[in-house]
Amino acid sequence: MAYRGVVEDLRICARLGVPSRVPVFALGEEFDVEMCGVDYRRYVRSPELMVDCQVRAVERFDYDWILLHPDDYIELEPLGIETVVDERMPPAAVRVLPTGRGTLAELRVPDPARAGRMPAHLEALGEIKSVFGDRLVVAGRVAAPFSAVALLYGIRDGLLLLYDDPELFRATAEFCVELMTAWGIAQLDAGADAIWLGDCVAASGFLSPQQHADFALEPAARVSDNLRAHGGVVIYHGGESSRAHLELQAPHFEVINVGEGCDLSEIKAAIGDRVCLSGNADPIALMNCDDLAEVAEETARIVEAGKPGGAYIFNTGEGIPRQTPPDVVETMVQTAKRCGQ
Repeated sequence: MAYRGVVEDLRICARLGVPSRVPVFALGEEFDVEMCGVDYRRYVRSPELMVDCQVRAVERFDYDWILLHPDDYIELEPLGIETVVDERMPPAAVRVLPTGRGTLAELRVPDPARAGRMPAHLEALGEIKSVFGDRLVVAGRVAAPFSAVALLYGIRDGLLLLYDDPELFRATAEFCVELMTAWGIAQLDAGADAIWLGDCVAASGFLSPQQHADFALEPAARVSDNLRAHGGVVIYHGGESSRAHLELQAPHFEVINVGEGCDLSEIKAAIGDRVCLSGNADPIALMNCDDLAEVAEETARIVEAGKPGGAYIFNTGEGIPRQTPPDVVETMVQTAKRCGQ
């Protein structure tokens, strides 16, 4: 079970210190919802279902945190984004906003206490915190400004703005800094200890290092700084395995979640004295291991690469697929806890 002191251990890691043991996280929400047999269409709108599912997941799989991250559109739907949700999958956009200065001029930061699904999310965070207190890290989530622009306009049209109208892209990102700061602060006030700052569209699969530096880093760093000033720990996640991109990120964030597909020991040697690292466990590779001994061996390898000198949090690099056998996740978590002492 998660332990008293895990919130302080998270903060120690973020300050580049050595925790009492390595906190053990996992990006398991879609998997957890599947294991609980919950219809995603109801889950994303019901605080009661969110709380029940996440509490059951912690009790079964022994995570040290709950990241309440049902989907990327909670704060964007009130702006006019339309989504559809399947019984087993998170919401996906079916209508985005047209690019243009007219669209931007009409955007207003929604009230988190009233708009769309935002109140349900805040209620669930508060209830989870009341259940676990400081025995568990409770994390909320916001989209980083670069990715938020791409989600608002659609990834294709949003990225085309980098070439066709970079000033409109930057102006929309400015609005998103305001939006994500307000939304993150609302979640911290509701009980979250940390905020997951998701920026997968700004990763090396889409952007060169120079584009990443020119368009993504500064607005994301400002959101991070604003939320840290409000008392939260911020974990920046681009699912990134490119060393060049990670080195650019290091001066701007206190925790970076590293994607799979890179050598964590090399990344730790390159930037581990400047930023706390988390992640790197490949959930698909673990799911496809032939036996649980391989799961334990791979998990131990990652923990041993990350934990020397502290400032490391075990986590998966991306989300755990919903079809993963439960004993794979149990083995991963328990191995990480054993090796992280």
